[in-house]
Amino acid sequence: MAANTTINPTGTGNGVRQIAAAGVGNAVEWYDWYAYSFLAVNFSGQIFPSHDPTASLLSAFAIFAAAFLLRPIGGLFIGNLADKIGRKNTLSLTILTMGLGSLIVGLTPTFDAVGVWSPIILILGRMISGLSVGGEFAANSVFLVESAPANRRGFFSSFQYVSTTFGQLIASGLAAALVFNLGSAGMNAWGWRVPFILGAVLSLVGLWIRRGAAETFIEPEKTKRAGVFDALIKYPRQSLLIVGITIAGTITYYTWTTYLPTYAKANGSLGQGPLLLMSTIALVFFMLIQPLVGALSDRIGRRPLLIGFAAIFTAGIIPGLYLVSRSGFWGALGVMMLGMLVLSGYTSISAAINAETIPTHVRAAGIGFPYSLAVALFGGTAPLMGTLFAEWNNPGLFGWYVMVLTAISLVVYIFLPETARRPLPE
Repeated sequence: MAANTTINPTGTGNGVRQIAAAGVGNAVEWYDWYAYSFLAVNFSGQIFPSHDPTASLLSAFAIFAAAFLLRPIGGLFIGNLADKIGRKNTLSLTILTMGLGSLIVGLTPTFDAVGVWSPIILILGRMISGLSVGGEFAANSVFLVESAPANRRGFFSSFQYVSTTFGQLIASGLAAALVFNLGSAGMNAWGWRVPFILGAVLSLVGLWIRRGAAETFIEPEKTKRAGVFDALIKYPRQSLLIVGITIAGTITYYTWTTYLPTYAKANGSLGQGPLLLMSTIALVFFMLIQPLVGALSDRIGRRPLLIGFAAIFTAGIIPGLYLVSRSGFWGALGVMMLGMLVLSGYTSISAAINAETIPTHVRAAGIGFPYSLAVALFGGTAPLMGTLFAEWNNPGLFGWYVMVLTAISLVVYIFLPETARRPLPE
């Protein structure tokens, strides 16, 4: 452990305040991220005009995927900053940069107004967001786990996805309300801008709340500070392990919570409004069960939940996608909620299992880079891959793609040592 680098093993600060500080900023960060995914179908034709709507949507999702490529960079450099100046200060930086990125997207002029500058401005906004989100997870996840008492790390960890889902829920609910009230014409003309501009305002609220949090990390001496690449160089096995842990979680998460409405709309009979409503209901359920599953992991361990999650999704993703796209509203909702329950076996303990894998003095950067790299390669590309398979007239291949990636992590989980009852590595 680096000199003068420490955390409180029994939890730091007031638990409720620490969770709120982490959660509010995280929710704002992910609200913006998911608003882009939900509303891409509305603004893609404005920014990437084409006679083929699928081509326009494909371009918008390509930018979505490209922004993910900056997440590992944000996870590495901003994560290293959190290992130097502390988690709290870094979290203030990430929420401000996300607000800036959101504002840029909301004010992006159309292609008809400024020509090629339109997609360039959109790309700039998403690149800023990508850097911010990569750093946010790195600092936020360790902040939560380091704030937790030793026997409640799974419970505290679950609020990572409680807040993430709350942000997604606000984005989904607002998108649904705008669609029902403005219709397609109003959404395409100007309605899609509202959530992004609101996100910029909410980022300032998140910054204000985070100011009251307690720091979980004591700044080390300058001569003992971890270098940017120390986690990768000194802990390569742990870095690879985090990638393996993350692959199944990220591909299923982005498939089931982000791309599913688009997939069902393209391959079924339900319209955008009902699908967004269905997604909103399922997300409420998903958010509420996170603390329950996280607390369960503190009792029975992390491995059983991870193995169960990956095994069920490996066997069930293909029939699950088929049922969602071919069922009516209530049938599809039931399948979606069942998938959410299984998925919580990963999401509720993601922050805990990662923090329990790598030492304190390189923890934020050590989690941030490999985790964000896996998300960029396999999670952020999920909408793009699904859209590509549809463009190639074989949308069913997407389920096989998800199944193979989930099976890879299943093997990792089977051989993963149990970490729930161990002290955080120093």
